Amino acid sequence: MTQRIQSLSEVTGAYDVVLSDVWGVVHNGVEAFPQSCEALARASKAGATVVLITNSPRRSADVIIQMRALNVADETYDRIVTSGDVTRKLIAEGPKKVFLLGPERDMNLLDDLGVTVTSAEEAESIVCTGFFDDEKEVPEDYTDMLKAWVARDLPFICANPDLIVERGHKMIPCAGAVAAYYEQLGGKSRIAGKPHHPIYEAAIAEAQAVRGPVERSKILAIGDGMPTDVRGALSQELDLLYISGGIHAAEYTVGGQTDEAILKAWLTAQNATPKFWMPRLA
Repeated sequence: MTQRIQSLSEVTGAYDVVLSDVWGVVHNGVEAFPQSCEALARASKAGATVVLITNSPRRSADVIIQMRALNVADETYDRIVTSGDVTRKLIAEGPKKVFLLGPERDMNLLDDLGVTVTSAEEAESIVCTGFFDDEKEVPEDYTDMLKAWVARDLPFICANPDLIVERGHKMIPCAGAVAAYYEQLGGKSRIAGKPHHPIYEAAIAEAQAVRGPVERSKILAIGDGMPTDVRGALSQELDLLYISGGIHAAEYTVGGQTDEAILKAWLTAQNATPKFWMPRLA
């Protein structure tokens, strides 16, 4: 049974490493969650190695800048691994003529990889970091473009596997939604971020670079996303602390509070058994 806890400090003594999600746990894209940052900072001070593991399509250096702007202190974590970091290996291994589907700010994801950015018609590979305008667009807006790529059997490299993310109080679609639609149309996607193995392998390697060899039984994952954080942690056989106040809150919230009975029924329906849960990391 999934155990309700009141504080991260109740359980961190049993773990050497904490792998924490960022969006929905540490911040919501607009502001940091101070109690969450404090909880992770205390875990680090108490001896756990805290690695942030995020499906952001940006490189880790860019995410650090973003988090500082949101008042996430550097002391909140020891290392960070992004989906953008591990996706660069997929890009480097793929065809060299690339079309970037996503905002201009993500273009540096392609730096120093030996690829050439080209048009949608000339591309031999697609790298998707998101939407051109994620405030207004949905995957179906790209139907004609995606169908043309499917017809040419182009690989679709998804740099952010998240389907949606909470930005402030709005739900915003992510690159993972486009990748899912591409597959629905008959295309093939390549993904290295959560819930897939490469990002966990990289995150655990970062933890081991700090503290030496780590047993998986001594790693605690934290996250709020069922298809990414939950599926990823459980597939990697890691203990999981589920944050119920994230993107799935509407599934089991009554009167502004998580209803534990509804939550546990929902988790059962999802065939997911986190070891612990709490509404927000604190």
